[in-house]
Amino acid sequence: MRQMEQDVESPISIRQPKLPKQAREDIVKQKCSKRKIQRYVRKDGKCNVHHGNVRETYRYLSDIFTTLVDLKWRFNLLIFVMVYTATWLFFGMIWWLIAYIRGDLDHIGDKTWSPCVDNLNGFVSAFLFSIETETTIGYGYRVITDKCPEGIILLLVQSVLGSIVNAFMVGCMFVKISQPKKRAETLVFSTNAVISMRDGKLCLMFRVGDLRNSHIVEASIRAKLIKSKQTKEGEFIPLNQTDINVGYDTGDDRLFLVSPLIISHEINQHSPFWEISKVQLPKEDLEIVVILEGMVEATGMTCQARSSYVTSEILWGHRFTPVLTLEDGFYEVDYNSFHDTYETNTPSCSAKDLAEKLNRAEMSLSWSVSSKLNQQAELAIESQDKNHEDQTERNGDVANIENESKV
Repeated sequence: MRQMEQDVESPISIRQPKLPKQAREDIVKQKCSKRKIQRYVRKDGKCNVHHGNVRETYRYLSDIFTTLVDLKWRFNLLIFVMVYTATWLFFGMIWWLIAYIRGDLDHIGDKTWSPCVDNLNGFVSAFLFSIETETTIGYGYRVITDKCPEGIILLLVQSVLGSIVNAFMVGCMFVKISQPKKRAETLVFSTNAVISMRDGKLCLMFRVGDLRNSHIVEASIRAKLIKSKQTKEGEFIPLNQTDINVGYDTGDDRLFLVSPLIISHEINQHSPFWEISKVQLPKEDLEIVVILEGMVEATGMTCQARSSYVTSEILWGHRFTPVLTLEDGFYEVDYNSFHDTYETNTPSCSAKDLAEKLNRAEMSLSWSVSSKLNQQAELAIESQDKNHEDQTERNGDVANIENESKV
């Protein structure tokens, strides 16, 4: 009906039939089931958490260096300019006050007067002298004389404080420029995670890759399940974090990330996906956060890349398309197929049900084998008894024949 209304425009309003109550409730449930899932970590790795009502803001000032580094570039540059301008204006004002109190401004052009600073005739010239002193430019036109001890002390103070300001601000800018956040842009995760069979086990898998030729040193991978839960005592824990084993007990979480790798999580009795089936998976409100860490080979700084997968991004019964091919003398990675998957035969039941079915099949097989062995053993025993009876009969016949011959 809606398709017809879109294809044919009619000025006559068509009255929609009133749906039964059960149908209306089903539509509402479908709309609720298709609600937008709120992510804990976005696909680009940024955490979707905002801190509000923080009263102890003084804690940010106690670590002012980290606070400045964490600021956005526009605020950082604004603070950079304001700090230097404020120090120049502050010391320029002091230089002007010294000249004003000494009376240097009243003896401008007097060759017999010995000022504190030569050629300082106002606030603008005092400001310029402050810049020259702090930045050690030294044009040579304005210079301090040896007849002004307070000026000498101020010169020492401004030189020391200027060096501290330079070290602080330049260090802050250097750290901000050299942050390895942009290095994480070339560490890619597959768009979807997949669940399929691997070595006879049901596994959850996703793929990671590095687009640069300079590698990540000591790379390691971690995974967390973000899901709210309620304890046996009735306590509700929102966004509870549970570790997902991606090989930390076997060392498979330590990666040599030269080419794209498929990270696998075996769904066993210790896995949070142990009782989740293909039908139940879309109904689960969960999120998988994956974290890749390592050191940048060029700088030696630690880099971290993050991504996440919600239930709609977990494909049941799929595998990743191979991207590595052998060329003439080298291996080539085709990143056009990095996110591609293909369907494969995968049981739709949960890993728990699959294990129970396999156990029942093994038990029935072992029972049938043992019963056959018992039957064969009984037949062997019967044949042995029969052979023994035949042998006994033969021995009796021989003994009778010997007795008759003797007679």
